[in-house]
Amino acid sequence: MSINETPKILVVDDEQSMREFLDIVLSKEGYRVVCARDGEEAVGVLEKDCFDLVITDIRMKTIDGLGVLRKVKAVNPSTVVVLISAFATAETAVEAMKEGAYDYIPKPFKVHDFKRIIAEALKSSQTAFQPDAATAKERLHFGSLIGESPQMRKVYDLIQRVSGTRTNILINGESGTGKELVARAVHKLSDRRDKPIVVINCAGIPENLIESELFGFKRGAFTGAMADKEGLFGVAHGGTVFLDEIGEFSPVIQVKLLRVIQDRTFTAVGGTEAKTVDVRFIAATNKDLEAEVIGGNFREDLYFRLNVIPIDLPPLREREGDIPLLAQHFLEKYSKDMGKDIGKISAYAMSILEKYSFPGNVRELENIVERSVALETSNIVLPGSLTLSNLRLESEVSEISQKRSLGPKGIQLDEVMAEIEKNYVMQAMEMAKGSKQRAADLLGINLRSLRYRLEKM
Repeated sequence: MSINETPKILVVDDEQSMREFLDIVLSKEGYRVVCARDGEEAVGVLEKDCFDLVITDIRMKTIDGLGVLRKVKAVNPSTVVVLISAFATAETAVEAMKEGAYDYIPKPFKVHDFKRIIAEALKSSQTAFQPDAATAKERLHFGSLIGESPQMRKVYDLIQRVSGTRTNILINGESGTGKELVARAVHKLSDRRDKPIVVINCAGIPENLIESELFGFKRGAFTGAMADKEGLFGVAHGGTVFLDEIGEFSPVIQVKLLRVIQDRTFTAVGGTEAKTVDVRFIAATNKDLEAEVIGGNFREDLYFRLNVIPIDLPPLREREGDIPLLAQHFLEKYSKDMGKDIGKISAYAMSILEKYSFPGNVRELENIVERSVALETSNIVLPGSLTLSNLRLESEVSEISQKRSLGPKGIQLDEVMAEIEKNYVMQAMEMAKGSKQRAADLLGINLRSLRYRLEKM
């Protein structure tokens, strides 16, 4: 197929309603569509005509979807094949991948997900896209940071511009967005790179130990102080101090920290002599420090001392284009760590990840992929292998409620309830890997009721 030609697609399904549905959906997208009633008819069509893409059901009489796949690869290896089924097992999907299938889509599926996967499959046929090789070459790394979205490119640019200075930096972002990675990138690009970067978790040090940990102590300063000990600020001399979750420091410690930042001096607990320290301060917070200042919980003068150069890290839900890069990176990392040969996340599984809100951001994505690799027994991550937080449903329902708030003109309650119902049904079908009986059990309804809802949807 040349770049200017309209892609030609063969749809193979023994259910007339599904063939007609796919024909309508694909034709509206501008594709040329040919339909076959079963595997036998598809084999006959393939012997006479060429296609850019074949979409075939797996369960069919006489010649099933895997048989169609083998025929496609025999007559035209460059043709891309996508399988669909409500009954496919992980073993079937893996076998299909080994036979050369691009992906499999479990029924029922959402139309926009289906259209996106088809577009990606056609793109792969035009560019011979190999995820393990090409993506790795195109992936944009910035130190340990990964992403090529416009939001992350702005962050990279700002890091490069400020690393050569000694100015204090405040990194703002939700938990799990990678604030420490940004601090380390700044340090690594600075002229302090040969000196240590000391990471201090401001929320993780007990209140009664903070001063001695930061400033050190002299022998006999308190019970148990058997010898002098250097504090974290002293250890960081010449390098960088990263104060993570700075908003958790008490007012007393804020005062003492302000003195260190202003005068570059501190006194060890139990000591009398002020010590001079040369460090660069990078702070991070997931709180709105301006609001904390207004509320009297954070010193205004300390805030301005720290917030000379702000770096705002976007949450993962605002940079969804980076999700495939991050997911593939974590897949490669944990597959290697666990000695497994899992090289791909199926396109449908990836589409689920791209729609997920990720309340835990990049850290949550990493945990999801690590868990999938640990539990996966095949060589590909399928939708059923993903374990997403229940917060997904809660956030989606909340989003629906916010979008359709009860204004002066009221709402269409049936439409709102239909959206919520559809959300839960789709989630149950994903968790049940297409098994309607299992999905019905998860929803607490009988099989007949689930079938009715699926037909209605």
